[in-house]
Amino acid sequence: MSEEMQVQRAIIGLMIGDLTDLAVDAIVYYARPDLILSSGFGGAIATKGGPKIQEDLKKLGRVKTTEVVITSGGTLKSKYILHAVGPKFQEENLEDKLRDTMLNVLRKAEENKIQSLAFPAMGTGFYGVPLDLCAGIMFSTVKEYLKKELSLKEVIFCLRDSREYEPFQRKMKEMQ
Repeated sequence: MSEEMQVQRAIIGLMIGDLTDLAVDAIVYYARPDLILSSGFGGAIATKGGPKIQEDLKKLGRVKTTEVVITSGGTLKSKYILHAVGPKFQEENLEDKLRDTMLNVLRKAEENKIQSLAFPAMGTGFYGVPLDLCAGIMFSTVKEYLKKELSLKEVIFCLRDSREYEPFQRKMKEMQ
């Protein structure tokens, strides 16, 4: 982990890496409403995690914005994947919907007794959520949530490169 901070009994960490390679209890995927694993990160999950993940998702049907479903991690190092359907850039109430999506992920993690959870920069790729906005909402939501007594002990923001890492690093410094 490149940088971390303590919140109650939990740790928030930042790192640059490939989310699909992490050995954590669960990773988060910013899913499409139809839950189809397509190109980009979804394609990596389908390839590295095997066909069982998509088969499980097909049984669930469509999911509304802010909702989260859980599947196994297939052959990934993570035991589970939390598939979170978040908002798209310029969607009405973008900030509230992104915050609600984050809270629903954290609640689903807690329901499933997940202790270590890794997020990408939610919605900043194909869905165009601005990186600074994403970092601010994600960091503040996680930090506030971790103030409760939880089974969740580690939340990692696993970012693809320094362009994604730097806004999260700034937010971490602002909130310490």
